[in-house]
Amino acid sequence: MSLKRLWGNPFLRFLFLACLLYLAWYILYHGYINEHTLLDRKVIDNLILLSGSVLETLGYTLIPEPPAAEQIRTVGIDGTYGLWIGDPCNGVSLFALFSIFILCYPGPWRTKLWFIPFGLVTLHLINVLRIVALCIIVTYDYAYLDFNHNYTFTILVNGYMFLLWIWWASSYGPSIKKKVHA
Repeated sequence: MSLKRLWGNPFLRFLFLACLLYLAWYILYHGYINEHTLLDRKVIDNLILLSGSVLETLGYTLIPEPPAAEQIRTVGIDGTYGLWIGDPCNGVSLFALFSIFILCYPGPWRTKLWFIPFGLVTLHLINVLRIVALCIIVTYDYAYLDFNHNYTFTILVNGYMFLLWIWWASSYGPSIKKKVHA
């Protein structure tokens, strides 16, 4: 099979471009972004702020802020240990993967330019709801935290990202026209 023919296959082209962009993202993230920017910290701070606000709106009292709170990555309900939010749980890698999927899939750029920010904001808000739910779960039984963190919410958040991509691809990607032979 020739290279031109391989590149002409939309699925293989998508797969190749997505892998190439993810590799570039991975190198950029681990080689520069993670060490030299405050991206992860800013996303975590925002998750803590929004999750705490939702919990307070629901009537919960938060864990008191300790001294040097700017170094803390925890949010939780008073009377619990709370949740520590690490870089892998802040959603930044998920944001990159979602953006790469949309960028690599064929479709009009004008829709990609609004759909990617829309997807990133809603993914972030889903992550806020995940953290709120985990904080509430911890108040009832800490033993349920690991299972829900590792399985339930991983499936829900990744499933939501996949549904967003399917929604975009089916709404704005190229339509597949079936040929009818008489």
